[in-house]
Amino acid sequence: MARQLDEQIAGRYPVGQRLRVLDVGMGQGTQALRLARLGHQVTGLEQDATMIAAAREALSGEPEGIRERMRIMEGDGRDTGVHFLPGSFDVVLCHGVLMYVQEPDPVLAGLARVLAPGGLLSLLVRNADALAMRPGLAGDWAGALGAFDTTAYRNRLGLDVRADRRETLTATLAGIGAPLHTWYGVRVFTDTAMDRAEVPEDLEPLLAAEERAGRTDPYRSVAALLHLCGVRG
Repeated sequence: MARQLDEQIAGRYPVGQRLRVLDVGMGQGTQALRLARLGHQVTGLEQDATMIAAAREALSGEPEGIRERMRIMEGDGRDTGVHFLPGSFDVVLCHGVLMYVQEPDPVLAGLARVLAPGGLLSLLVRNADALAMRPGLAGDWAGALGAFDTTAYRNRLGLDVRADRRETLTATLAGIGAPLHTWYGVRVFTDTAMDRAEVPEDLEPLLAAEERAGRTDPYRSVAALLHLCGVRG
C-alpha cells in the first residue's frame, strides 16, 4: 500500500516538495515515520496511549531532522475541527480507522475540511462487498452466507466492527468535495494468512502478484481491504 500512496503523491506534487501530512489513527507511527523520513512535515493523531508510546519510542531513535518533522498528538478523527484550521494539510491519511467508527460521514467531512484544495485524502477500509471471502475460503459456509447482506463483522482482535462499500464511499466523497480519484484492492490473495506467519522465501513474486491484483479488475473488487484516494476540489 505504501507504493500506491507514493504513486498518488508523486502524481500530484513536484518531486522534492515538502508536504504537510496528517495521519489520523497513526497507530505506532509506521506510515507517519516513513513519510517524515522522505522529508514531509507529518502530524500523527492517535488516541491509544500504548500506540502513542510506541510511536514516540520509534521517533526518539531517529536523527534530529526527522524528529523535528514529525509531531505526535493525542486525539482521533472526530477531533480534527478542534485541532486544525481548514486547509491545513496537503495529504490526509485515514488508514484502518473507519471500521471502528459507527457514523463515518462526519469524520470524513472533517478530514476533507482540513485538506487543502487539490489535496489527497487516502482511506484504507474493510471491503464490505467481500466479507464472505474470508469465511468462505476457510470453509465456514454458515459464516460466508451470513456475510453477504451485512457490513458488520468480527475482526481478528475479536472486536465487532464494520466495513464499507465502495459505492457508498464514492458517493460520500463526492458529497464532501473530495471525489474519488482512484482506488486499489489490498490483500487480494493473502487475507487468509495468519498475522504472525513466517515471511515466505518467494516474497518478491508474492508482492508482485498482490500489487498487480490490487490494480486489476475483477480481482481488486474482492480484496479484503480497499485503498481509496480522493482529491479535494
